Amino acid sequence: MHWQIIALWGGKKVELRETQRALTPFGGLVVFLEFLRQVGYREAVSKYLPFRLTSPNAIDPAETFTAFLLSVVAGARRFAHTSLLRADVALHAVLGISRFRLPGCSAGYSLDLDSTVFERYGRQQGALRGPNPRKHGRPSHHPLVAVLAEAHFLLHGWLRSGNCGTARGVVESLKEALALLPEKHAPRVVRADAGFFDQQLLGFLEQRGLFYIIVARLTLWLKREAARVTAWRALDEHYAAGEFFLQLFGWDRPRRFVVIRERLRAERPSLGRKLLDVPGYTFRVFVSNLALPPEELWRDYNHRADMENRIAELKHDLGADDFCMQEFFAAEAAFRSILLLFNLLGEFQRASGCKTYRQPATLRAQVFLCGALLGRAGHRLVLHLSASWGGLKPRIPLLETPYPTVSQLLRSPSDVSEARIDRRMRMEA
Repeated sequence: MHWQIIALWGGKKVELRETQRALTPFGGLVVFLEFLRQVGYREAVSKYLPFRLTSPNAIDPAETFTAFLLSVVAGARRFAHTSLLRADVALHAVLGISRFRLPGCSAGYSLDLDSTVFERYGRQQGALRGPNPRKHGRPSHHPLVAVLAEAHFLLHGWLRSGNCGTARGVVESLKEALALLPEKHAPRVVRADAGFFDQQLLGFLEQRGLFYIIVARLTLWLKREAARVTAWRALDEHYAAGEFFLQLFGWDRPRRFVVIRERLRAERPSLGRKLLDVPGYTFRVFVSNLALPPEELWRDYNHRADMENRIAELKHDLGADDFCMQEFFAAEAAFRSILLLFNLLGEFQRASGCKTYRQPATLRAQVFLCGALLGRAGHRLVLHLSASWGGLKPRIPLLETPYPTVSQLLRSPSDVSEARIDRRMRMEA
C-alpha cells in the first residue's frame, strides 16, 4: 500500500508507504529502563505490591504497574492515554514484557508541607466542594504532600476529600512520613504556610523534638501584638525585624513569633498583610522554636517557595491531577504511584550525575524522546536509535553509569503500619 503527497514547499512528490517493522518514538527510554534494572526496581515492586494474581493467564501486576508509570513518562494524562504504548512493539521488546538512596546533605533536610487542589468532573468518592481558588464550587480532592526540599524528593502524600481544611490529618500524615525516614535523615526543620498554623501540629513537632518555621495566621490577637512591637531592627532601607512571645487561646504554652515588616513601595508589590494601626507597611508573622535571628528564619522559610515547583511538575509534567477513578483509594493509588515515579526520575538524575535538576517534561524532551526502529541481528534483538533524534552516542554515558542498588529507607513494614490511621477520614471530612 502506498500514496503520494506534494511537499508544502518545493512541490516535490513524497511517497507514503506502510511498514510492518516495529517503531517507537520513545527509544531514549532505554537509559531509564537500564537505571530501573540496575537499582532492582522489578524485584522491589514484585515484593511490595499488596496482592498477587493466581490465574496462569493473568498479567503480572508488576508489569501492569510499570506500564502505567511509563505511560505517564511518555506524556499520558488520562488512563485512556495509556493505549499510547499498547501497540509499541519495539518498547515491549526492550521491556521484556523501594525506596531510594538520598543524596548527602550535611546540614540536614528541610521537610516542607503543602496542599493543593485536584479539580474533579463527575461523582467520584471524596470529590466534594471545598476551598478552590480557581473554580469556586467545583468538586475536588485536596491532597497533602511532604517534600524533602534539598533532595527534590517527595517523601509522602495523602489524597483527601475536597472539603478538608488544609491542616486536617496533617499530624497523622506526618507520623507516616517520619516513619519512612531513618534517624540519620531526621529533618533539619519543618516548614509550612499559614494553613498549617495549628496547635495540634505545633505540639506534635515539639513532642518529637523537631524544629519548625510556620507562617502564622493573622488573627485579631496576632494583629494587635504585631502592631505593638516597638523594638524594630532595620535589615535594610525597606525591611525590619521584630519578635514577641504570646500564648494564644487554647494553646498549652507561649511561643515565639517573628515579625518581618516591609515598607510599601510603588515600584513593586509587597508581601504580607496590612495593619490598620500601622499604615505604610505590610507584615509577615512566623511562629518558630528555632533560636535563630528573625532575618535568618525569614530567609530560611523563603526557600520553601520551591515547593510550588514540585507541585506544578506533578500536575503539568506528570498529570497527577488528571488520573482519577470512581473509588477513592483507587484514585489515591494512582496519585501515590506518580509520586513514586517522580522520585524515580529524580534518583535517575542524581545517579547519572546530572549537574542540574531537570523537570520531568525536560527529561522527556531531551532524553527519552528518540525515534527508534526494532530489528534483528541473527538471534539478537536490535533497537536502532535515530541519529536525527540524537542517536546512541550521547546516551552511552547514561547506559554505562554503574547505578547503585537502592537502599531501603523503610526500617520495617511495622514502623509504617503503626503510624497509620483509619484513612477513611480523608474521604469523609
